[in-house]
Order: sequence, then C-alpha cells, then structure tokens
Amino acid sequence: MQPTSATPRDARTSATPDTSSNAPDTAARVSLRRRAGYALAVVSMAASLSMLVAACSMPKHADTEAPPPDPFNPAATQLLDNTDWQLSSWKLASGSTREVLGGASGEPITLVLSTETGLRRASGFSGCNRYTGTYMLKDGKLSFGPLAGTRMACATPGGNIEGAYLAALAHVERSAVDMRKPQQLQLILDNGDTLVFARRGQ
Repeated sequence: MQPTSATPRDARTSATPDTSSNAPDTAARVSLRRRAGYALAVVSMAASLSMLVAACSMPKHADTEAPPPDPFNPAATQLLDNTDWQLSSWKLASGSTREVLGGASGEPITLVLSTETGLRRASGFSGCNRYTGTYMLKDGKLSFGPLAGTRMACATPGGNIEGAYLAALAHVERSAVDMRKPQQLQLILDNGDTLVFARRGQ
C-alpha cells in the first residue's frame, strides 16, 4: 500500500497557526490591564480626597489672634456716621476716674451721631437735658460745633456732670475708634482727660 499524500487543502490547514490556544492569554492580559486601570483611578481619587480633607482641616486663625487695629487710624473715624454711644467712663489726666452718673431715672449720658437729615448732627442726653448740634469728621478726628440744649435744672448727680460733659465735647483734641466688639469710642481732651463711650444697640 502506498502512503497517502497530503492534499493542498490539508497543507493549508496544517500551515495555518492555531490561535485558539492564545485566546485565554489575550483575555487575561486585557483583564489585567483593566484591573490596573481601575486601581490607578481608585488611588488617584483617594489622593484627591486626602488633599481635600487636609485643606478643609487646615487651622484658621481666630479674629482674636489678629493684631488689634490702630484706634487712631483716620480711616476708623469715618465709621462714626450713624452710630449711637453711651458714656461709660471718664479718665482724668491724673490717672484717677470721674464718676459717671446719668439722669434721675437712670438714663445714661449719650451721644448720637446721625446723617439722617443730610447733615452731620450730634445729639443726646447730657445728664439732665437734651442737647443737639453739629459734628465734623476731619483728619481722623471727631469734633463738635456749638451745642444747644434744654435748660431744665436738675439737682441730681447727672445734673452735676452735665456742664463738664458739654464743655468736654468742645475741647476734643484727638479721637479713637475701635469697631471690634465691644465697640468703643474715645475722646481725648486737650487737658489730658479721656471720655470712653460704649456702642449702644450692638
């Protein structure tokens, strides 16, 4: 019996490489690349979240840690328009203090600075009577024009201080403003006394 020779079809079949055995390896490599991509995305997202959390948790300085503003800054004086103040203390040039008392009903000595009429008007209670007049804000200083008031006589501690208080408003040499709470206004007189006012209605 003669050996059977391969037909041309059989030769082509045997010459064609068998790629079916490589399919699992290719699928494995594709799956590995996908898993690596997912892992890289997860790591990148975790790093971004860590940076975001760190930024949110950065310590912030409280206002109380900031250096106090200069109360004699001329710009601060411009904030006095439309404010309401109450005399809280009177420091004498000698270092002692003067007793500050209000009216018979306990009404405090007040200073109101308003631009409601289109002009700068000062008004308030001076211990016995009501007073009114003009005020100016210039070169970082609060000053007053002539002040007029009612003429009721009062035999009270407030009445005793009234004359000195109105005279003090006519002799302001410097003024200082601190708009941080508790807000405060200081009027330094030409004789060295200092009138300290506390902001009302805070």
